[in-house]
Amino acid sequence: MTTSEPDASASPPASTPRRRVTAADVAREVGLSRAAVGFVLNDTPGQTIPARTRERVLEAAERLGYRPHFAARALASGQSRIILLVLPDWPVDFAMRRNIEEATLALDEAGYSLVTYNPLQAGRARPLWETLQPDVVMSIAPFGPQRLEQLHAAGVRKIVPDPAHVQIDEYVEEGPALQVGHLVATGRRTLAFVATADPRLTTLVEARRARAASAAEEAGVTLVDAGAIALDDDASLARALREARTAGADGIVAYNDDVAISLIGAALRAGLRVPDDLAVIGHDDIPLASVVEPRVTSVRMDVAGLGRYLAGIALSLAEDGPLPAAAPQRSLWVVERDSA
Repeated sequence: MTTSEPDASASPPASTPRRRVTAADVAREVGLSRAAVGFVLNDTPGQTIPARTRERVLEAAERLGYRPHFAARALASGQSRIILLVLPDWPVDFAMRRNIEEATLALDEAGYSLVTYNPLQAGRARPLWETLQPDVVMSIAPFGPQRLEQLHAAGVRKIVPDPAHVQIDEYVEEGPALQVGHLVATGRRTLAFVATADPRLTTLVEARRARAASAAEEAGVTLVDAGAIALDDDASLARALREARTAGADGIVAYNDDVAISLIGAALRAGLRVPDDLAVIGHDDIPLASVVEPRVTSVRMDVAGLGRYLAGIALSLAEDGPLPAAAPQRSLWVVERDSA
């Protein structure tokens, strides 16, 4: 009698997907009612469950591989424990990454998940605030009237920032005033504002330019507009530098550190001494500002504190608690280095 060898090329039988372990499975394992086990697994307040019983339930849940069904829990509780962060159409730079990281950590500590979302202008996908049903929708920048209307139409009632709840503009608007104040304190009397040509940042550029202008007027010094630069365009760098020098500027208020570093390089190539001939101050204090030569004087923002502050606002709205008393102290300050 002969036997045939198994066909090595044959595919192994498909494995049956493992059934999800439920609270009922845990209840059978420990010999308790489904309700009692549910009280333990959901940490239901107001229930007197003996400590040993609680331990038995949790041990069995871990042994069986029980994981809570978040969709069902959200339906029952009315909470998804998701905070949706709608990102503006800005470059995701060092400051924004730190802000998101800190907000994520703060929310995770409270048992919430932070989901980031960058809606496209011509996007066809269903917005995530409809799909996820988040407890709170927040943004680093204020929502426009159209976006607020969309959120309200989708049933979102807890929004940050929202005129009905809290505004965060004052937390970040004083950077240009600090830039101007520092240059004036070092004896500069004619200043030039240099922006980035990135079209995504037009609104922020205009806000910082306007605040720098008002600060210069308050200080009794001149501020000229030297235009905008593209970081990879030598011609725009040379043009901005020429505009500033033609106006007699001895100090540069740069929109951010990328602009400051690019201008310093252009000034040095043109034979200017920084800061003797031209002082330059940046904004955001990115890590590169402290390692290039000359090292860049910059305005540092407590982005970690802002991230946790925003998370605190979101949590207070999600749980119907009091809003945080105030933003972190000393939210912006000048870090003085060689360039100014």
